[in-house]
Amino acid sequence: MAQAGIDSRRKCELLILEGKVRVNGKIIRKLGTKADPEKDVIFYNHKRITLSIKSKNNVYILLNKPKGYITSLCDEEGRPTVMELLPSLGRRIFPVGRLDYYTEGLLLLTNDGELCYILTHPKHKISRTYMVKIKGIPEETTITRIKRGIRFNQESLKVDSIHVVKSTQHNTWLSIDLHEGKNKEIKKIFEAIGHLVLKLKRTKFAFLSLGDLKPGEYRFLTLDEVKILCRR
Repeated sequence: MAQAGIDSRRKCELLILEGKVRVNGKIIRKLGTKADPEKDVIFYNHKRITLSIKSKNNVYILLNKPKGYITSLCDEEGRPTVMELLPSLGRRIFPVGRLDYYTEGLLLLTNDGELCYILTHPKHKISRTYMVKIKGIPEETTITRIKRGIRFNQESLKVDSIHVVKSTQHNTWLSIDLHEGKNKEIKKIFEAIGHLVLKLKRTKFAFLSLGDLKPGEYRFLTLDEVKILCRR
């Protein structure tokens, strides 16, 4: 059910316990019940669950990455990796781009190299949205400077859009859109203007959002979502 894009694995388990799933006409409430979508007739909410040939060969996962995990298949320093949050799939998958150890939020993982290239190459201009908490209150001229672009250690850094979401007495929350995805780009931007990044969370990738996924939870993309991504 999760691989068909119905919902996260945890939510699918709740749907089964609530008696909303039928296999070959019978309501299933036992977790771990085996069913083959090629041989068995599986229904959820009166709609049949099917998997396309493409979805059987390729895997597309949306993970809400918590802080404190490395976006890598393994880590020489022994730090936890995002792969530890995912089920054993019997095939190698890899992250689409990266979120650093302290950054949290939406991370895509797949074994579809062609789609990964489309989503990560700057020429395709795939937007990512981040919520950023910084120390201090930036002036309007500082926001304008960020919009125009910043040079930091001989590197050109520029966002697609930026706006203040809210400010407290000591901190500010901002929403930032960008498509280049350079290494630690947002942290470099605010380091260049003298504001420390206290929290960084990716909330959107292309049209995909976290929804109600909690940190550490994941779901498989639906077939419609995969089709839209592949058309880009």
